[in-house]
Amino acid sequence: MAINTLKFAQKFSGELDKMVVQKSVTGFMADNTMRAKFVGAKTVIVPDIDFVGLTDYDRDNGFTSGAITVAQQPFTLSQDRARSLQIDREDMDETGISNLAGQVMGEYVKTKVIPEMDSYILSKLVQIAIDKKNTITLDATKAYAQFVELVNKVQGKTGFDTEIVSFVNPAVYAAFMNSTELQRHITVSNFKQGEIDLKVNAINGVAIIPVAGGRMKTKYTDDAENGGLKPTEDAKDVGILVLPKTAAHLVKKTEEIRVFTPENNIKADAYKFDYRVYYDAFVKKSNLEHIAAAISQ
Repeated sequence: MAINTLKFAQKFSGELDKMVVQKSVTGFMADNTMRAKFVGAKTVIVPDIDFVGLTDYDRDNGFTSGAITVAQQPFTLSQDRARSLQIDREDMDETGISNLAGQVMGEYVKTKVIPEMDSYILSKLVQIAIDKKNTITLDATKAYAQFVELVNKVQGKTGFDTEIVSFVNPAVYAAFMNSTELQRHITVSNFKQGEIDLKVNAINGVAIIPVAGGRMKTKYTDDAENGGLKPTEDAKDVGILVLPKTAAHLVKKTEEIRVFTPENNIKADAYKFDYRVYYDAFVKKSNLEHIAAAISQ
């Protein structure tokens, strides 16, 4: 069976790339424009601009000079993840390889790749909040009060004209939705993610993004038995994570799929799909103080 393996793989990779951005709860971070360039295989150089403030104008000497500091901040991509999947020739039906690959790889990205990326990115952001001591102890019975406290922490540093987003675990989200006290505060707002416009619940103008509990942990490690990531033994639950929408940047350098027919697969009489994604999430130095979280004890 002859197929144009390269052309098919390139086209399909583009469709999966869109799925990652649109289906992942952290996918909007790929929308954040970041003037960056790659240096070598793993490092991204990002300019971080800093200014000095105003001073009094001197009628004799005129303007007081001030410097613009452009720090070239290097970030290193750490997530180089891959998997090779096979489908036996006999399992392919009359729909053909394109439909079969679409079903299999689409489901793989949705059920395995996206949850892992979300887990890694959210835990990395939470660790920044922990390092900067911008955390409180989670109490789901006081979900709204803690939400307001975290939003105030962030807005106290960014100002009140910055778009803020929050990620909440199922317990906190249920507390919000079931509270009669909060009903008048909850509105539906537009939320841009990739090429689509989403409708999300918001409280006081802050978008509320519910996240599966398995993706809201403080730490993860490789799951050697099942693949992907799993929470570490000392991982804690993250109830609420608050940050400016533009604070974090998702950089995905590679998402490649190679497709091999059974004739080209030397190991088995099967269709073989090699999937690889190379990515990381970065927060500029100027935004490190703008992330806050509520974490269980």
